[in-house]
Amino acid sequence: MKKISRRKMIQFGILSGLVSALGVNAGIAKASVLIPTPDETEGPFYPVKDQQDKDADLTQIKGHTVAAQGQHIVVSGQVQNVAGYPVAQAALDIWQADAHGRYHHPRDPNPARPDENFQGWAIIRSDENGLFRFKTVMPGAYPASGSWIRPPHIHFKISKPGYRVLTTQMYFPAEKLNLSDLLWNAKSERERTAMTAQRVAKQGNLPVYEYNIVLDLLRR
Repeated sequence: MKKISRRKMIQFGILSGLVSALGVNAGIAKASVLIPTPDETEGPFYPVKDQQDKDADLTQIKGHTVAAQGQHIVVSGQVQNVAGYPVAQAALDIWQADAHGRYHHPRDPNPARPDENFQGWAIIRSDENGLFRFKTVMPGAYPASGSWIRPPHIHFKISKPGYRVLTTQMYFPAEKLNLSDLLWNAKSERERTAMTAQRVAKQGNLPVYEYNIVLDLLRR
């Protein structure tokens, strides 16, 4: 076996110390396990009419005395890059159907009556640690075609300079309709796992779901 000189050993020791101090090992380890959150179709119901209230509480519209119908929930998570580092001040554009499976969109064919007290759309930012949190309702399922019922899901579009814009959908765990969803079944098992929130706690009587998002670097 080739001997390593004392000088080389000292150099390796210094380099190892620098790597440890800078957290490079952790970054490499994280990069090997984090994949970018998979893309998904934006869908036909992205909001087309602007609204004043797009804050982090979708259950209560400013000026309304009545809250949105349905099960209120909290969604929280962290925006990271593929190396596992937090992405601060990422813009999260969030929209979804109400508890009846109806979007605030003029071309939504769902015959369900829309909930006029549901905000339906939010634009928020991750904090300095990449964390985000919002309150909403459990979205209802709705017919996409005669034989296709879409499971509950929330749409996200995440952007940050230097990163590729990600449009995706967050699914909920243990939903039977996931198994028959055409978009869900087009993904690999690993991709489905990355796109599915986990129920982690309760805040009072509100279920809390964790959904972490991984952004890919913008390729030049």
